[in-house]
Amino acid sequence: MDFITDILQYNYLSNALIACVLSGITCGIIGTYIVARRMVFLCGGITHASFGGLGIALYAGVNPIGGALIFATLSAMGIEWASDKGKIREDSAIGIIWSIGMAIGALFMSLTPGYTSGDLAGYMFGSIVTVTSQDITALGIFTLLCVIGTILWWRPIMYLAFDRDFAASQGIASRAASYILTVVVAITIVLAIRIMGIVLLLSLFTIPAVTANILSKSYAKITLLAAIIAVCGAVGGLVASYNWEIPPGTCIIFILTVALIAAKLLSLRSKKDKNAN
Repeated sequence: MDFITDILQYNYLSNALIACVLSGITCGIIGTYIVARRMVFLCGGITHASFGGLGIALYAGVNPIGGALIFATLSAMGIEWASDKGKIREDSAIGIIWSIGMAIGALFMSLTPGYTSGDLAGYMFGSIVTVTSQDITALGIFTLLCVIGTILWWRPIMYLAFDRDFAASQGIASRAASYILTVVVAITIVLAIRIMGIVLLLSLFTIPAVTANILSKSYAKITLLAAIIAVCGAVGGLVASYNWEIPPGTCIIFILTVALIAAKLLSLRSKKDKNAN
């Protein structure tokens, strides 16, 4: 009851709750595409590469999220271009961008006058209580666009996730669509950084989608289930964090992991019962 009362009383807490819901929906939708296309390592590379943008923005005295967004988008397009043109293997391109982004971020942070390690701690490990109304507005608009886009083009997205050659055979401009979806992944990552942080964000993309995949094999159902699981995990993590004074990102990961284990055990039991019959 205290949590509900405080949500109505404190604006920062209500912002945090809304951010959990919106980021859960977006990460569930985008996470399904990431897992289906086996882009988890790419997602990790973009996430850590955005650290370079954070460092540059901090040095320039501008909004760190804006810097991270530009850097993440350019990194995502660079990785996609390098792998698409065959200039370099995708895993190698990801590793290079990953390390360069982190190095650039560390360099510009060290050059920033008066910098302390706490300045970017919220971006590294998440600081959901610092989410502003402007952040909520941006995340809300982007979430709405993701939902609409997924409903309108879920079949082409599914084709691209599983087989780009088949998608091309169906008249889909697979190369252009892949670039667009990679940029969407980058934007999702940056907008969700405040929730989980660079270090922990990957779990919010992967665990709900993997859990949903255990429960269903339909891409549409997996997307819906992943969004629901991500929202429940994020909100549950926020409530647990509030009550037990534990970092929200940590609580979210633990809750999502428990859900994954429960789904796996349920699946194994169902298979066992079928075999017994």
